[in-house]
Amino acid sequence: MSIEVKNLTKSFKGKTVLDDISFKVEDGEILAVVGLSGAGKSTILKLICGLTKPDKGEIIVTPGDIAMVFQYSALFDSLNVFDNIAFALTERKEFKNKYTKEQLKEIVAQKLKLVGLEGIEEKMPHELSGGMQKRVSFARAIVTDPKTILYDEPTAGLDPVSSTMIEDYIVRLKDELHASSVIVTHQLSTIQRCADRVIMLYNTKIVYSGTPQDMIDNGNEYTKQFITACIEGPMKVAGTEAPEQQT
Repeated sequence: MSIEVKNLTKSFKGKTVLDDISFKVEDGEILAVVGLSGAGKSTILKLICGLTKPDKGEIIVTPGDIAMVFQYSALFDSLNVFDNIAFALTERKEFKNKYTKEQLKEIVAQKLKLVGLEGIEEKMPHELSGGMQKRVSFARAIVTDPKTILYDEPTAGLDPVSSTMIEDYIVRLKDELHASSVIVTHQLSTIQRCADRVIMLYNTKIVYSGTPQDMIDNGNEYTKQFITACIEGPMKVAGTEAPEQQT
């Protein structure tokens, strides 16, 4: 078992975001977390990687490094590609001074090759396209060979072709690293191409758990509304309620 979430509850300023939810992510599995904006998807990622603490419940993660791929790459603008990717190995105390310069060059080159980018170590982030920046952020995330990878909307802001490429690399990293992954996404193609299982959040609860194919073929009233992007359904978006009739 890579990740096990037990009876997790989290509130912010008195508003409950997640209420007594439980799920598991098996070794080498990709779990997609979907739902409306504000449903608590990104909060789950922050709880798993320890950026925030649960109010109640327990999160058990298999020992090993946890990597986070942020929504908009979050590369250091003042550092070139090499220094961005090598940052964890040169600055984190458990890796600092562990590798020689030549070893760092070899590791960075290996990670860039894995995401389909070779020979760009000296380039600055502003010289790269959005898709290339995203792949560099993947290389940075996996530089420590993590056991768990968390993706926060990895295809956000990308064109369809770049999105497909990113989705392919998510699957490739799973196969190469045998890492377990959690992907927060709104994109149906990412769910279909990448995920082994899906959970859907609404109103603080998990309202669906199953495979992507079952979600599309069968699912429930929540998943059908999500897939068809219909305003009408059990999930209510703020501001879409019908106005009260005047009498």
